[in-house]
Amino acid sequence: MFLQLDKPQNGDTIAVMHTNLGDISIRLFSEFAPKAVENFTTHAKNGYYNGLIFHRVIKDFMIQGGDPLGTGMGGDSIWSRPFPDEFAEELHNLRGALSMANAGPNTNGSQFFIVQANSAPQQMISQMEALVDDGFPQECIDNYKKVGGTPWLDYKHTVFGQVFEGMDIVDKIADVEVDGSDKPIEDVKIESITISVKGDD
Repeated sequence: MFLQLDKPQNGDTIAVMHTNLGDISIRLFSEFAPKAVENFTTHAKNGYYNGLIFHRVIKDFMIQGGDPLGTGMGGDSIWSRPFPDEFAEELHNLRGALSMANAGPNTNGSQFFIVQANSAPQQMISQMEALVDDGFPQECIDNYKKVGGTPWLDYKHTVFGQVFEGMDIVDKIADVEVDGSDKPIEDVKIESITISVKGDD
């Protein structure tokens, strides 16, 4: 049985995001979001993300990067056109989720975010409990209660990975001083992203 918060299993694809504040290790979900994972891993291997900044950081919400312009307005997919959303009942915007940023339905490019919120609004948990048979299984609700997250982004942003080591680094990035546009005063950079398959080492 698939569980989003499980540690990586043999055969899982792993991304290690090396930032100037530390490393973030992420399990990728190619079985549920194949296009998003292919896009991210290909960009990572090609060095597309090397040196890019986290251009939008909102404490108790998320950290966003992947834009070569560093403005939130740039970035292309590996296919040079937007690609479709990929939603699955098994994947939700829990704390630590790696998700695609977008400008509306089916507009995925290169930008992504990591959810940093460590709680979920009680009102939304109550709403999800009324939708337990309609996209929000009990396990998902229990996970939101346990670790937090941003349930209002579910089925709007493709979840394609989950941090399993380095949430302290995500929290450290979320703590940096930002300007009025939520851009860090001092650059927080992705130095490189290493892709591997667990069990191949």
